[in-house]
Amino acid sequence: MEKTPNWSLFEAFLAVAEGGSLSEAARVLGTSQPTLGRHIAALEQDLGLELFQRHPKGLSLTEEGLTILPRARQMREAVNGIALAAAGREADLSGTVRVTASEMLSFFHLPAMIARIRTAHPEIQIELVPSDLTSNLLFREADIAIRMYRPTQLDLVTRHLGDLPIRMFAARRYIDERGTPRSADDLRRHDIVGYDANEAIISGMRMAGLPAERGWFGVRCDNNLANWALVRAGCGIGFGQAVVGLSDPELVEIDIGLPLPPLEVWLTAHEAMRRSARVRRVWDRLADDLGALCRSAET
Repeated sequence: MEKTPNWSLFEAFLAVAEGGSLSEAARVLGTSQPTLGRHIAALEQDLGLELFQRHPKGLSLTEEGLTILPRARQMREAVNGIALAAAGREADLSGTVRVTASEMLSFFHLPAMIARIRTAHPEIQIELVPSDLTSNLLFREADIAIRMYRPTQLDLVTRHLGDLPIRMFAARRYIDERGTPRSADDLRRHDIVGYDANEAIISGMRMAGLPAERGWFGVRCDNNLANWALVRAGCGIGFGQAVVGLSDPELVEIDIGLPLPPLEVWLTAHEAMRRSARVRRVWDRLADDLGALCRSAET
């Protein structure tokens, strides 16, 4: 009896065929390029066919690959249909989707996105949980998580949507009183708003070549929204999303040539989300909107 390749191999085949490269397929599936490469090689060995032609810009389907592509898509539709039927939710979008995201995303970006989801799908109720705690990635607490780092728990589907640049800002009133720093040495003579127990800002400044220490921060707060409010109130120079700071008329960007690492944006859910039509619908909408946000912020 001939061996029948398993679905995960065909899933890899479809992702590469539709994405045109291993890197794009890995991004879509939330896996690694080496893993996808092994899956493609295993499928070609099982079928006894060469499915892709390798070239410098990526991969293209061979004649044999083009032949099986429609059947592979039919297989995907069948697998998705079985999964939805097993969950009893194939046609039912009504219900609640619980989303957890960082405090800054929840305050500045998600309300408009959620409003669009509700307009398109009023039968879907959204629960938003603003939190930077990793514990909320235990999906008994949330269906979908948006995080500024790549989650590493097992059995998760995760997708990197892009990056949000970070820059330094200060209130106009602060700059009027203290002047604008022009260099790293100037920065030492200014008040800086930082974190308390969280050492992310210290680590980032040290990576950029500044020997930062906790005593540099005249005001410290680990709550991101309160931290940002302290910057806007004129307590000192702080760090925040470029897309937020540049749109605030009360703030001035501080540019001393300091390279700041961006915030990665990852959309994450438990594998079981593939069996819920409403979670999938919210996932797709968030992926589109957050991806557009990241692209606009990087320009």
